[in-house]
Amino acid sequence: MTLIAIHLLQNHAPSNLNRDDNGDPKDCLFGGHRRARISSQALKRSVRSSGIFTNYFTEQPEVLAVRTQLLPSEVQRRLVQFDLDDQVKAVIVEAAAKFGKADKNTPVETGSDDSEEEATKSKGKKSNKDAAPAAPTMKTKQLMFLTAAEIDQLTTELVALYREKGATGFAETKWDKFHEKNSDKYIPHSVDIAMFGRMTTSSPFKDIEAAVQVAHAFSTHAVEQEFDFYTAVDDISGEAGAGFLGETAFNSATYYKYINIHWEGLVENLQGDASLTIQAVRALTHALMVAIPSGKQNSFAAHNLPDLALIEVRPQNIALSCANAFVKPVRATAQRSLIEASAEELQAYIPQINTMYGLTAERAFLSTVPFALEGAQHFRALDELLEWLPVNA
Repeated sequence: MTLIAIHLLQNHAPSNLNRDDNGDPKDCLFGGHRRARISSQALKRSVRSSGIFTNYFTEQPEVLAVRTQLLPSEVQRRLVQFDLDDQVKAVIVEAAAKFGKADKNTPVETGSDDSEEEATKSKGKKSNKDAAPAAPTMKTKQLMFLTAAEIDQLTTELVALYREKGATGFAETKWDKFHEKNSDKYIPHSVDIAMFGRMTTSSPFKDIEAAVQVAHAFSTHAVEQEFDFYTAVDDISGEAGAGFLGETAFNSATYYKYINIHWEGLVENLQGDASLTIQAVRALTHALMVAIPSGKQNSFAAHNLPDLALIEVRPQNIALSCANAFVKPVRATAQRSLIEASAEELQAYIPQINTMYGLTAERAFLSTVPFALEGAQHFRALDELLEWLPVNA
């Protein structure tokens, strides 16, 4: 069994990368102190949407999936290739909308899903009473992670089912039985589903156990929320004073990030494709180094890459986060930055906890600050670290 662990220390300038429901930067209590936090969901999303990640698969776009509620629309688009009348196509699309359960009060069909910002912009504008109402977009109740091949396969099977049973039989189909009968057919050959997993309910799409675990990033030190009060001036009116007043919360923090990859689990999720697994691990590792959540970046531009990146390849399937190195918040001094203080704590904690539990690992790292671990290889460039990784995996 092999477990690959990635530990990052990343210092962000003032920013609001991941907001809570009030628009403030997310935070948490750890070690009795308030810390800045970036959710694992935000980190995974930044990786999946990163051009660095997707560029690894430009010649294999079929191995990337999409997360969507628009399965009916995707089925409808594929039905063009079948010789069916419009009424039959509509029935099949409607059947696709029944897949996937969701929380109570979630509608199957919704209209526009404009962002709150766009909705605010439209307030006060006169509506065109003569304009025809927009047709509602048919959606599944559940947001599902799907590959193009799976949607192709589902469309083909729904068409075959309709042709076999006819209109009456198709309308009487017990979809739960259809899901049970077909659940073993939908095995995604997708690197992002293989890494991050998926869970669907009331659908034929196979559940996948994630082979990658991503922790919430948190600051190695205590933080206090800060606020930026800003104004905007009307360029045309000539009026004195501000045309708009606003306030944005932000913070600045050195984050500890921890991610682990279960090698055998990832190989299994990719149906034994070892070469694609190596490619996936390299793509994920590269993207983790450079992908940053996009929250408020137009206002803060906190594009700061990790100052320390440590990779461990462990022969035992024992996951070990080093978060407890920072239970006691680090402090900066006139001679030592928060990054340096965090690196020192990590450097002291890793051999201590590994020796205590008899754990071993091959290690390699990149660092802009003083850092050393016995037996660990120090590389100067990311390309060298990425090249080292698959060989040892």
